[in-house]
Amino acid sequence: MTDKRPTLTIKPKSGSAAKPAPKKVGNPAAQFAKPAGKPPAQAAQGRETGQGRPAPRPEARASAPAEARRPAAPSRPAPQARPSYEVKPHFQSDYRPDLPSDSLALALLGAANAIAQVGAGTALPQALAHVFQAWGATPQTRGAIQDLSYRSMRQMGRSETLLGLMTTKAPDAPQLAGLLCCALALLDPPEGQAAPYEAFTVVDQAVTAAASHPDFAHAKAMVNAVLRRFLRERDKLVEAALAEPLAEWNYPQWWIDATKAAYPRDWQAILAAGNTHPPLTLRVNTRKTSVEAYVRLLDEAGLQADQVGPQALRLRQAVNVAQIPGFHDGLASVQDAGAQLAAPLLDLADGMRVLDACAAPGGKSGHILELADVALTSVDADPQRLARVGDNLGRLGLQATLIAAEAQTKEWWDGRQYDRILADVPCTASGIVRRHPDIRWLRRKTDTRQLTTLSAQILDNLWQMLRPDGKLLFVTCSLWPQESEAQAAAFAARHIDATRLEAPGQLPPSSGAGLDHDGLFYALFHKKGA
Repeated sequence: MTDKRPTLTIKPKSGSAAKPAPKKVGNPAAQFAKPAGKPPAQAAQGRETGQGRPAPRPEARASAPAEARRPAAPSRPAPQARPSYEVKPHFQSDYRPDLPSDSLALALLGAANAIAQVGAGTALPQALAHVFQAWGATPQTRGAIQDLSYRSMRQMGRSETLLGLMTTKAPDAPQLAGLLCCALALLDPPEGQAAPYEAFTVVDQAVTAAASHPDFAHAKAMVNAVLRRFLRERDKLVEAALAEPLAEWNYPQWWIDATKAAYPRDWQAILAAGNTHPPLTLRVNTRKTSVEAYVRLLDEAGLQADQVGPQALRLRQAVNVAQIPGFHDGLASVQDAGAQLAAPLLDLADGMRVLDACAAPGGKSGHILELADVALTSVDADPQRLARVGDNLGRLGLQATLIAAEAQTKEWWDGRQYDRILADVPCTASGIVRRHPDIRWLRRKTDTRQLTTLSAQILDNLWQMLRPDGKLLFVTCSLWPQESEAQAAAFAARHIDATRLEAPGQLPPSSGAGLDHDGLFYALFHKKGA
């Protein structure tokens, strides 16, 4: 859904027509280092185009061809220099350096690999899965790489801007740029947060990481120079970086503008909420236990929680699911408190025929079956993600009919109408960016229009599958009105037999005592009887 996202712009240079430039020797960092005394260039030059996307970065130009470098014959005018282009090198994306599995250097390289994949358009979870498989990473290494990757994604705008202030051109290897951004994220934590490592440790391990990889071992001196310069000039560099909205908010400019337009009074709080670490919220399976009994079970395990919904418990300290009492026995599931509103809004009763469209990964399907004995069909276009629905239901001891199909089509439908339909339609996912910080860098401004069109097709198709007097719940995890309120209003205008019922509407991301949820939208429709 996205093209490659560059970090910095390099202006092409043509070769000299007179003679080749002398080969530079000495410190290999000199070609990258920007003199401290000169005014810094604009951060992330060329990052945004008129469509809200980064402009493509031209490839670095090689020197002029040999013919252009020869002195011109006296009887002929000197030929104009023609730019030539070097062939882009093949980078070893799956190369696994020989570093200790518990070293910060290995975690930095793994995170840099994942970030480079995000820059090429891959979602972060898939990028991490690729790194883990290619490297055969241990659970400890996986945890370290994942934590560093998500931390770096949340601070990417600031780190890239700082890198632009300290270098004259982007590193050739995408992983090298990722490595520097990861190191800067550790050296420059968000305000109020302590640095997770000593500065000298980060610099040492970043240099070690660079030196261990054949694609950019030659740049280890540059890594050392850039990071040490940041430590020397931190205050001045941060002040200069924060003059750029990209660095101040860690979002693309189009995203900032869209949030301002949709929430003129609350846009700053909403952007800030997207940069926070999400809580670990559980949904208690009341088929197997009560909320009160499960709280006692948590206490016995040394875990404290706050209730933030009828069945929602927010853990005060996030832990691995293996440490959650009764998780593998289906006593609880991980689900955002806002997402837990969906199943109760359907007004379920035993014996109903229910459809969960776009069901993966299955949290809402599980909740539906926990609340009532219904005949549930769960549909999703991605067979692999649909398999996760089956896994989650199996852990809960519940069953549903699973169908791999696109919800905007009819081929999979048996012609029997449903009593209730949950339509959690595709969207930009702008409301769950605190859980998926890569979304802001993967999305384009035009995605909103494309996804709105698809979602409208899905809603219209599903409406035909709803029996008269049935209910359809329209859900998105988007903050943009085009995908939520405007979509709901347009749907109601297209279908004269649709009556809109009371529902929460737009929920901006929120956190506090007794309240903690992602940004979601709910609209409930009743289909008039025949």
